[in-house]
Amino acid sequence: MAEFVQILGVSESTIRRDLEVLEEQGLIKRTYGGAVFVKDTAGQRLAFAERETTAEAEKEAIARTIAEMIPENQTILLNGGTTCRQIARVISGRYLSVVTNSVPVASLLSSDLGTEVTIVGGYVYPRTGVALGAMACGQLDYVGATQAVLSCAGVTEEGAFNLNQMMVEVERKMMTVAREVILAVDHTKFGIRSVVKLCGLDEVDVIVTDTGVDEATRAWLDALEAKVIYAEVAEERVTRPGGGAGVAAGPGEFGEANR
Repeated sequence: MAEFVQILGVSESTIRRDLEVLEEQGLIKRTYGGAVFVKDTAGQRLAFAERETTAEAEKEAIARTIAEMIPENQTILLNGGTTCRQIARVISGRYLSVVTNSVPVASLLSSDLGTEVTIVGGYVYPRTGVALGAMACGQLDYVGATQAVLSCAGVTEEGAFNLNQMMVEVERKMMTVAREVILAVDHTKFGIRSVVKLCGLDEVDVIVTDTGVDEATRAWLDALEAKVIYAEVAEERVTRPGGGAGVAAGPGEFGEANR
């Protein structure tokens, strides 16, 4: 553990938290003073775990804000982004029905007695653990939800974007079966135009981001018809330029942000 602290330049508690995330994902097995990969192919599965510790404090703040917007005893949809997994952590145990195409989200919530979980099936995209394709879209025809909470890879004035066409098809279907669409996006995603357009911002009811959004972006966000909420992040947890964070509680990133 001391070697990790020296190499990464973060606190021991931060490293311990990051190792817990990786172990929860089944990527490593923690040992006395360190950790080992569970299997040789584990490195292929690091994409999701990498993103989970990027802008971690901002995602936590966004998750708490959105959780307050979700009434009890309702049905909500969550997609497979790491921000939505943070939301799942916050709502865990509440009396809600959660429908998701994300294996990590469903796994996190499946042991809670209060929260009912329905997982949408289909082809599982290995980078993110989400179910995609015609089967997933077809199952969503039978769902009626109060809210669809979606994260994405990037947002510009043109709209929200995501990683591939199959992913977008399922998420657009989620939007059609929900009464309200909430876009959860931290400030690092603005200005990024990813591969496939998910939707125009006029198709979104609420955008929840964090206070790290720059003034130029705030100007066009505040001109939208959608309600925009800026979640407050504790100063010592704010992500610094280049991906770093405050010394007191830095998230100890392993890679670049995606979703």
